[in-house]
Amino acid sequence: MTSNSYIIVGAGVFGTSTALHLIKKYPGASVTLVDRNSPDDAHRVAASWDWNKVVRADYRDPVYCGLALEAQDVWRADPLWRAFYSESGIYWISRSAFAQEVVDNYASLGRAREELYSLPVAEARKMYGGLFDEADYAGVENVLVNRTSGWADAKGALKAVTERAMELGVRFVSEEVKELVFDGEGGCGGFLTGDGERHVATHTILSTGAFTAKFLDGVAVATGREEFLAGRRITAAGVTTGLAQLDDATAKVFEQMPVCIQENPPERGSSNGTLPLTEDKKLKWWGQTIFQNTQTMPSGRQISAPPSPTDYAQWSVSDALKKDVELANRNTFGKIGASWEINEHRICWDAFTPSEDFLITPHSASKGLYLATCGSFHGWKFFPTIGSYVVQMLEGTLEPGLLKRWSWDRDDDDCVYVRRT
Repeated sequence: MTSNSYIIVGAGVFGTSTALHLIKKYPGASVTLVDRNSPDDAHRVAASWDWNKVVRADYRDPVYCGLALEAQDVWRADPLWRAFYSESGIYWISRSAFAQEVVDNYASLGRAREELYSLPVAEARKMYGGLFDEADYAGVENVLVNRTSGWADAKGALKAVTERAMELGVRFVSEEVKELVFDGEGGCGGFLTGDGERHVATHTILSTGAFTAKFLDGVAVATGREEFLAGRRITAAGVTTGLAQLDDATAKVFEQMPVCIQENPPERGSSNGTLPLTEDKKLKWWGQTIFQNTQTMPSGRQISAPPSPTDYAQWSVSDALKKDVELANRNTFGKIGASWEINEHRICWDAFTPSEDFLITPHSASKGLYLATCGSFHGWKFFPTIGSYVVQMLEGTLEPGLLKRWSWDRDDDDCVYVRRT
């Protein structure tokens, strides 16, 4: 593959990890990473550009449990990643059999450990100095505690990995991709920028996250070929996060706090939760409402996509969504957090598939066009390893089960809503 050339559109987790793995495996290859934002921009629209993110292998799906354990091994061992990882532990409040399912998955994968266990609520409430004593335990029988889970500095990791990839030879282009370019047989050969500059490659990989469905709609219009459309495969969705500044005395109490997640039943919403303190002593929550932003495209099609402003209007948060974050605070800390002022909010946009599986696949409409995207709000933790699977897909060596699960042309019967958690 050293004679091949690669353009990766989108410098979030999928795109940056792919660039790093490609250049490490094929040092002589031409690898170009393209993004509307530069690596040094103060703010970026990628879902991966965040204050902090959860790193855990606590999945009811054994496949993702195994994949996440592999990624977590890299977070712990590799100096590039280890600098941004904190193993705080995790405290899962679940209204299902999730706790035992995770324990069973670890055991079946040969990774059973003393630091992972399920506790009755009465015992769990006493843990961590009673920080979660006033959490919402309605309908909960057991809490999952995994002291080997944790979190990572999202911005710091993304910036460092981008820099490492560039040091190894990846070229970073800060441009808006206007359109893809195709040869006379319909094969994709790169893209054009807004000012008409052409960038060519044998492989063009879309790691465009929440923008993907909208972008492919434009490709369908430009080519007159509806087979480019994402259809029901991809939906752009948003979730709200918020930060509260703690004073020194309160921050001291929360120094050893783990990640805390409330897994809700489907009728109530998605999970909400909180992460441990940032360096500047701020607590972060995310809300349980995952929402779409359906727009009428120039094609006339109705597609969910991030808002049109270049920053996705990520800092413009409605009162209703702010209340969603406040609910996460109440559900986690009860009266303990009643006086905290959550005054920094951001909407994080990501791409979902109906099954919450990733898309790592050739696009069947055009030779040379590929997708590596759709984190479905659980993809960030795979940052160290996800690019290796993209490389395997490009080489034709991806394990058949993953190839089918992450493919563009999945059978409709496979494409159903499943909570991967």
